[in-house]
Amino acid sequence: MDLSLSQNNLNLCPECGNTSLISDEARGEIVCSVCGLVLGQRIIDSGPEWRAFSSEEANKKVRVGAPTTLTLHDKGLSTMIGWKNKDAFGKSISPKMKAEVYRLRKWHVRTRTNKSIDRNLAYAMNELDRFSSQLNLSKDLKESAAHIYRKMAIKNLIRGRSIEAMLIASIYLSCRLNSIPKTLDDFLEFALVDKKKIARCYRLIINELRINIGVSSPINFIPRFCASLNLSGKTQNRAAELLKLAKKHHITAGKAPTGLAGAALYVAAIQEGERRTQKEISLAAGVTEATIRNRYKELIDHLKFEVNIYK
Repeated sequence: MDLSLSQNNLNLCPECGNTSLISDEARGEIVCSVCGLVLGQRIIDSGPEWRAFSSEEANKKVRVGAPTTLTLHDKGLSTMIGWKNKDAFGKSISPKMKAEVYRLRKWHVRTRTNKSIDRNLAYAMNELDRFSSQLNLSKDLKESAAHIYRKMAIKNLIRGRSIEAMLIASIYLSCRLNSIPKTLDDFLEFALVDKKKIARCYRLIINELRINIGVSSPINFIPRFCASLNLSGKTQNRAAELLKLAKKHHITAGKAPTGLAGAALYVAAIQEGERRTQKEISLAAGVTEATIRNRYKELIDHLKFEVNIYK
């Protein structure tokens, strides 16, 4: 018995007046628990088509379509006309229909980037993918950099400036905000703009977005330099202890974090019997040997270490 009932009557059995109804999801029916009357058939199941037998399995399978992302100029909300030139049955379409679909596809692509800001974002997000793959950036860093770049684009501050410089500055700021040990020199290898333009855009972003960001901690650079110099974890921990002592004695103020990290590693490597030359450390840290020597002398003089450099 298939009854067409309104939403209000679905809570009450018209036969016996009972309000205790059973929803049978497997059959798609609503049944009265007293008289067995079928109140509704072919009820649409709004749940998922998959089954899960644990909460972890349900969390893995749950989905509501592709998630929105800031790394696409339209945030992934637009549609695409495929390039297969086949109909719903998988058969090739006629030449006349193929020309019509080609025309629709062309205008569809044009309308997606009909505004200047959309064209700007489309190019910038493609460049962001390139930089992310070359620098091995995580998805969260990409999202953060795209968010910063979009804010500058909305403020109309990209016009007249290099898209690539502004994008690299956004990535660098994202790394700084997430305590990722990156310097501007790390981006120059893959960039076509000079360091001055990137630094100028970086200062502009900080001023316009009013971001209060502190100096990078030299401790964040220690694991990276240790991996490059093939030093042990013992030396890494010792270098971190030296930097904490240096901060406590106010030696780190106004000093470049990479130079401090290199000098601390130089001292720690000597103390742990894994000595590395100043040239090796300067190449790993990206600073000059003179910087390593100066920071090394400051650490020795202020902290009164007895380090045998000829050991």
